[in-house]
Amino acid sequence: MLDDAKGLWVERLSLTNYRSYPALTVETGPEPQVVTGSNGAGKTNLLEALSLLSPGQGLRRAPFAELVRSGGDGTFAIAARAHTLAGPADIGTGLTRAAPEVGDRANRLVRIDGVTQSGSGVLADYLEIVWLTPAMDGLFTGSGGERRRFLDRLILCFDPAYRTIAGRFERAMTSRNRLLSDGVRDDAQLSGFERVMAESGVAVAAARLEAVAAMASVIERRRERDANSAFPWSAITLQGGLEDALATMPAVEAEDAYAGTLGATRERDRAAGRTLDGPHRSDFAVMHGPKSLDARLCSTGEQKALLLGLVLAHAELLTERQEGAAPILLLDEITAHLDVHRRSALFDEILRLGAQAWMTGTDETAFAALAGKARFWHVDEGKFLPAA
Repeated sequence: MLDDAKGLWVERLSLTNYRSYPALTVETGPEPQVVTGSNGAGKTNLLEALSLLSPGQGLRRAPFAELVRSGGDGTFAIAARAHTLAGPADIGTGLTRAAPEVGDRANRLVRIDGVTQSGSGVLADYLEIVWLTPAMDGLFTGSGGERRRFLDRLILCFDPAYRTIAGRFERAMTSRNRLLSDGVRDDAQLSGFERVMAESGVAVAAARLEAVAAMASVIERRRERDANSAFPWSAITLQGGLEDALATMPAVEAEDAYAGTLGATRERDRAAGRTLDGPHRSDFAVMHGPKSLDARLCSTGEQKALLLGLVLAHAELLTERQEGAAPILLLDEITAHLDVHRRSALFDEILRLGAQAWMTGTDETAFAALAGKARFWHVDEGKFLPAA
């Protein structure tokens, strides 16, 4: 059970030699946190540090070599006192001198209550963190790979085992591609990797379909609750061969069919230099529901509103699955492309969820509606102080 009805939140955050911060300690509360400052002041660095309290590579997906402070000793540390799914806990992560290669993410050190852990995956048992950054504003007009990564990150929040399944598929596909590139035609070698690809690939597709269905259900409830929401409802679907197969046949048959396809298309894939069929080719399609318009054809403001609607629906789904514990939200430069109405609606949604949302921006007045309801901070040249 949770120790605090308000959900998950960071009570104290300490950074050492992390990017632009030689040393920083911030003590907060469960309410929303507004961080303002000029471009380049270190606002995003702070959110990135928070994102590393969850499994994976953080909101920038940056190698550790980029996280250490310039002029520092080549190490960094992030420490937090947090209210988690397992109760209050001290969480630490970082890079030590013992790591043989700074750029190797496998050397990430994680400690929970002073005990060293085997990897960052254990963090999923403690904090759920959802983020939205300006780099994601082009989600609907960018590559299918970006949309798949967006969806996969949503899935990881409530299915940590998904990372293992997806990794198994990627490794098997890489091995098959290498054999094809090397001119190998031995059926036993190739079919072994293809069977692993079939089993794990269908599992990936099934997990994605389940997540999209769960998200669609929340989106529909949000639509019924507020048909005129500032964040329009979206119609979301998965487009891909395995997803289509699972709609008409059991998973075992889909695995056999995919394995057969891989066996029959070896020469085509050999010529292409990559595998052309599988979950790595699927796409996460989003439509603007009220307008029945593909999201990529919407205006910049509409796309931002749709994206926020998806993030809020995901946060609501996590809150339901965690018995009312809202995830921590990291919303970088969030007021960009939002008019006054949508900004106000966003703040209302965050307060309704009861989430500790860390929001950044250059203009403090954009967050005026949160006066008395959030804690305001100002960051400048590595200094982090309460706003006047």
